[in-house]
Amino acid sequence: MRTELVLITICALGAGWALDLEYEQPTVLITLLVRNKAHILPLFLSYVDQLDYPKQRIAFWIRSDHNNDNSIKLLQEWLEHSADLYHSVNYAFDDEQSRYLNESSAYDWPASRFKHLIALKEEALQYARDIWAEFIFFLDADVLLTEPKSLKELTALRLPIVAPMLLSDSLYSNFWCGMTEDYYYQRTPEYKEIYHKEKVGVFAVPMVHTAVLVHMSYAGARYLTFDRQRLVEMQTARHVEVYNGPMDDIIVFAISANSSQVPLHICNTLSFGYMMQPLETTDTLQQDLYQLINIRANMVHDLGAVPPVQPFLQKYIRLPEKTKLNLDNIFMINLERRPERRQKMENLFAELGLEVEHFAAVDGKQLNTQLVQEMGINFMPGYEDPYHHRPMTMGEIGCFLSHYHIWQQIVERQLLQVLILEDDIRFEPYFTANALRVLQQASNYDYDLIYFGRKRLKDESEPWVEGSDNLVHVGYSYWTLGYVITLRGAEKLLAVKPLEKLIPVDEFLPVMFGRHPLQNLSQAFEPRNLIAFSAAPMLLYPIHYTGETGYISDTEDSQQIADISDGAGEPQRKSNRQQIFPEEDTVNMLDQELHLADSNTLLQVDITKSHQEL
Repeated sequence: MRTELVLITICALGAGWALDLEYEQPTVLITLLVRNKAHILPLFLSYVDQLDYPKQRIAFWIRSDHNNDNSIKLLQEWLEHSADLYHSVNYAFDDEQSRYLNESSAYDWPASRFKHLIALKEEALQYARDIWAEFIFFLDADVLLTEPKSLKELTALRLPIVAPMLLSDSLYSNFWCGMTEDYYYQRTPEYKEIYHKEKVGVFAVPMVHTAVLVHMSYAGARYLTFDRQRLVEMQTARHVEVYNGPMDDIIVFAISANSSQVPLHICNTLSFGYMMQPLETTDTLQQDLYQLINIRANMVHDLGAVPPVQPFLQKYIRLPEKTKLNLDNIFMINLERRPERRQKMENLFAELGLEVEHFAAVDGKQLNTQLVQEMGINFMPGYEDPYHHRPMTMGEIGCFLSHYHIWQQIVERQLLQVLILEDDIRFEPYFTANALRVLQQASNYDYDLIYFGRKRLKDESEPWVEGSDNLVHVGYSYWTLGYVITLRGAEKLLAVKPLEKLIPVDEFLPVMFGRHPLQNLSQAFEPRNLIAFSAAPMLLYPIHYTGETGYISDTEDSQQIADISDGAGEPQRKSNRQQIFPEEDTVNMLDQELHLADSNTLLQVDITKSHQEL
């Protein structure tokens, strides 16, 4: 009996010990080069601190010099609060010089700057070898890793070189899917598939940059370099084709890997985070601040809110001043039973600097036939939804009444110009500056309504408003995501007494500006003299389209006033991403690649630019 008892005890202890006999996370050296990044460092450092990775398995190698801001002060403050949490921190700060030789601006890249950067990256690579780090993570201060699992996910792949796919305010990212013979970016269909996560996984690519994890235990890592001369020497010794491209750290690094058959990969299995785009030589800090506003807004779109920063860094966060875009008011329509939407929109307004009045929507779920009759509402005889072949829903009635009541307020309060927003919208990058630009152009014309977001329903001509760069005469369109309406426009809409022959609001508006294709609807409303424009490119889009994760419709998925559906086929939702005319997908893609570079100029962002060109 005693023998059996002892044996059982030993087995139990053995099982307990086994719980501790697990592999520790690999050691990682994070390298950080900082110049003039005080405006983004609070977020960058906070998100690094929030990585779900054992801090005692992380070491830092940090260098900062040639600053014109308080980047070093911020780094020192972070070191005081966080350095002791990590295995070690090797840092060197130099505040004696603020410019490089022959530098025309802080965003210029003269040879002297490239040489200094390359020397530092080579030093970091050697330091990783010296301390026997299993991984080195080259991380630019422009990167915001909002996914706490980022480092665990990447190290677990055990790949020679892998980068987390990062999002920006356009199609720009930290990888290439193609490279030309002269070492520059080559556009390929796969790039967009990976970027938009039409394909999810880990993919071999010819170039990664900005956030790059290197497995130092991989034998081929010895051939990696950022130095063009060292690359040429290694290639010459190995009798392979010698590099004759530019002195560019990321291009040289990629070629050193490719010519040594060390594979590079991009990973999009998680939503790792965001990155800023490189600035042009002629840009200013203000352009980077605009980018940061866009990135923070995208965080709200994607995550619901900007992830919090460390309390000791909170004092450095500055939000834009509030504006009404030179309008008399901005309304946001929101159902009281959708408080999560209201909160998300208020988070967005704070990030964009918009002063917005909340307007409680009429809830279709609280309507019934008796209430509708008591309101004196009558419906257009014979009307049926063109896709569902059904009458209006209670949700559509509530939606119309919500907009109708705002039109009434515009007249009662004599508001000359108003922006009306719904609560399920996504703001395009540089929204505030673009909206001001559109409104400035519109001030030269006589108009009643300007769509900021809509769905085009016909492949028809929409001529430019003569003399404008960003306004078109609007065609048949759906959606009331966001539109500017004037006092005169509201008066025109109310004057035709739409509640006496109600149709959905996104049908009613095209009727009133004379572009609805159905004559029986149009003839019921006189006069139809609304003057309507649309912003081009559009400034707003839906958060979700039909069938996408998170899609909810409070208008379409509600009770109908009567059941006259013929049940024929699967109807197309009004909010479906696919448009009736095929060119829309192309238009949307082009719109995504347009952004405002400054308050005066709309530029096409071309991701064919190389790192050096940018």
